[in-house]
Amino acid sequence: MIKRILQNTFSLLNVDYVKLTSKWDYKNVISPYYRIYYIDNGLGEVSDQSDVLTLEPGYLYIIPSFTLCNLKCKDYLSQYFVQFFEESADGVSLFAQRRALTKVKATSMDIDLFKRLLEINPGRGINRSDDPKVYEKNIYYKEYQELNNRQNLASYFETQGILLQLMGRFLKGQQHQAHGMHHAPLKIAETIGHILVNLHEELSVTALASRVNQHPDYFSRQFKAFTGERPVNYILGKRIERAQHLLATSQLTYSEIAIQTGFESLSYFSKSFKKITGLSPREYKKQVYLVGFAM
Repeated sequence: MIKRILQNTFSLLNVDYVKLTSKWDYKNVISPYYRIYYIDNGLGEVSDQSDVLTLEPGYLYIIPSFTLCNLKCKDYLSQYFVQFFEESADGVSLFAQRRALTKVKATSMDIDLFKRLLEINPGRGINRSDDPKVYEKNIYYKEYQELNNRQNLASYFETQGILLQLMGRFLKGQQHQAHGMHHAPLKIAETIGHILVNLHEELSVTALASRVNQHPDYFSRQFKAFTGERPVNYILGKRIERAQHLLATSQLTYSEIAIQTGFESLSYFSKSFKKITGLSPREYKKQVYLVGFAM
């Protein structure tokens, strides 16, 4: 019998049922949390740089964290939605290999799961103004986390179970990409953990290879075989991902974020950030600040 230990848990942000109009029109939305929608009426659209998906009744949709997208309703759209943070014991996201918009046919159980999630998590909709002058984002992240902390144990476990079931509906397409990671050599798996815990430190390929007593070239090939990326590219991607999270959820300065994510200078941080995300840190923070709580 194969034993599996769940590495991923979720921190609920919002869940609600809403009726939207043409005012629901946001461009370049990018957030550090996941969105899952179930559409029960009307039509809308969600798009990223490569795909355009029609939001239509009877389907589930997921927007993974840190996925740049556009949201639009031309006339009328009603939906159940849930927004939540992902927390991973090994720091590896369930969608690390493919952060893409995904659509699946909904089942009656999916609908029941959304209704039950709403029932055991009342008052978790987005009820405050969209005006950025009205709120400070990090304050409200903390507010929702405190609601999670006050949740009774039965509701907490049931919420986790529902979110796991909803996530599972989208993971079939991820299996072939994540398969190799499940069988990664111990030295590579341990190195990944070391990287994620020490992003603020200098992480050279030579030093990482030395830690596991391997030649740098061999280590680099092994690392790419099981992650799909060379160590340098993987580290840079994780640093930018961590920076995105800090920009969205903290009041740290750009220089402080650069230091905490291991960049040797603010200019190198800004250049690298824009190269990967298409936005400067300042543009990114402004974008998240304006529409980060768009449903």
